Amino acid sequence: MELHRPIGIFDAGIGSYAIVERVRARFPRQDILYFADRASFPYGTKTHSELLLCVQSATQYLQKEGCVAVVLASNAPSVVVLEPLRAAVSMPVVGIFPPVREAVNHSNTKKIAVLGVRSMVTSEAMQRYAEQNREAGSQVFLVNASALVDLVESFTFINDPQRTQDLVTRFIADLRSSHPDIDVMTMSSTHLPWLKSFFMSAAPDVLFIDPADTVLGELDPFTSNGRGLTRCIATETPDLTLEAFNHALQALGTPHRASLRD
Repeated sequence: MELHRPIGIFDAGIGSYAIVERVRARFPRQDILYFADRASFPYGTKTHSELLLCVQSATQYLQKEGCVAVVLASNAPSVVVLEPLRAAVSMPVVGIFPPVREAVNHSNTKKIAVLGVRSMVTSEAMQRYAEQNREAGSQVFLVNASALVDLVESFTFINDPQRTQDLVTRFIADLRSSHPDIDVMTMSSTHLPWLKSFFMSAAPDVLFIDPADTVLGELDPFTSNGRGLTRCIATETPDLTLEAFNHALQALGTPHRASLRD
């Protein structure tokens, strides 16, 4: 499949496919190369140097495949290694960040929660980022939502929606019991927007913000008119096979199938 000036989008998990759909909706004629680096899953357990090596390798691969810009479609590595990644490669890289400032601006109580994987919410980089982006008098609670990410990665949210709703409802109830004044939460893993309907059922009075919104604006200068094609590439391991990944894409209702990276 020959692509015209494609935008590359990559992550180690299936959650980042949500970014593909958002880019496709905003730029319908943009060609996209989606790379699921399953052999590097999960990003969240890697050391700083391991993580940088993984995302640098993926970015260089996408550049070799003709991409004019790349989206690092994962909050955790964007917060932790985006700047050294940009310094190491020769193409534009757009990260995805927890929208702390936007969340605070929308909050009446000025108390918000950032939901993300454990490695991100416990990192010094995320703590600095939250401090830099909050306003005086506001509070930003960094919340480990790895258990909810697992509901997406395992496809429980599709295969067992009632169990998913029960777990999400319990998670949100526990969080609000500890911090009852929180009225805005950011879904700061690319997996979590797949659970938005479950979040809204659990807490209809809370605003849930998708960090992908900022990515679309940053991509605008690099977009072009192609044929609106999407090509999917993946790596695999014995436990995370290409066949299983394609079943996952099918379960999401996508028309795409991934081929194995050369």
